Amino acid sequence: MLRTIAEDDGAVVILDQTRLPRETAFVRLTSLAAAAHAIRVMQVRGAPLIGATAAYGVVLALQEGIALDEALAVLAATRPTAVNLRWALDRMRWALAEVPAERRLDMAWSEARAIAAEDVQANAAIGAHGLELLEALPHRPLRVMTHCNAGWLATVEHGTAISPIYAAHDHGLPVQVWVSETRPRNQGLLTAWELAQAGIEHTLIADNAAGLLMMQGKVDCVIVGADRIAANGDTANKVGTYLKALAAKAHGVPFYVAAPVSTIDFACAEGGRIPIEERAAGEFGAVHSPVANPAFDVTPAPLISGIITEQGVFPAGGLAAIRR
Repeated sequence: MLRTIAEDDGAVVILDQTRLPRETAFVRLTSLAAAAHAIRVMQVRGAPLIGATAAYGVVLALQEGIALDEALAVLAATRPTAVNLRWALDRMRWALAEVPAERRLDMAWSEARAIAAEDVQANAAIGAHGLELLEALPHRPLRVMTHCNAGWLATVEHGTAISPIYAAHDHGLPVQVWVSETRPRNQGLLTAWELAQAGIEHTLIADNAAGLLMMQGKVDCVIVGADRIAANGDTANKVGTYLKALAAKAHGVPFYVAAPVSTIDFACAEGGRIPIEERAAGEFGAVHSPVANPAFDVTPAPLISGIITEQGVFPAGGLAAIRR
């Protein structure tokens, strides 16, 4: 397992995920513009990692002498759906607001490091709580379906939806993973790459094969990540998640969402208020027709069996019990 984000002599080093799985390459970020670009073009992906990168982007901006408010505005504009981005920027704002100018940079480094370290701890706890759910399922080997990439590549370490799978593997629970490819960016390939590195049995499938596999009784549970969870438990994740949730409901397959508490937007009442990012038509390649390319969809809370957080597993409609 590689570190997705690290420090290097005043710079921030990220694993360039746009070049995976063809090659493993790192990019050294030394400016606010570079950090914003890395988030926008998906060199870093996954809500928790986007948040950590944004926090370090504030640090880089302060090193350049850029005003805090300007840095926060630039980074906030990079991607609209993942709430961890805004959460991390708000946390940096609160941490730095009353700090004297001569101490602000040191405090920024400290807070960015804390955000990254807490992400590692939260994701490890998600794995432990998710493992308890997986152990309770009767079939062996356990057949888990996931969607998009919510492994360690999407976080600082461990992952969210894949963290329980790693925990199961480490505890000797035999597991097989159905990996949905997630068009048009094929982020499932990153999950497949991760699982191959870890020696976990897996099969890559086309997005639209998911319903058939559930109908055939070949899926014991579905675990996905989230980019934003509304207060009522409606959940935004990579487009195609909603269809999997519908299929899971129809065939009695448990459908879980795994995410840190920082992904819950208590200020957003329900899923219809979550902004859905529309990405460029060019991601489909050379086409000569109008293109719609929404990056996310919303799964209503009644379709979700439970939300796995670092604080435990909660019913999607019971998030008010979570400690903020």
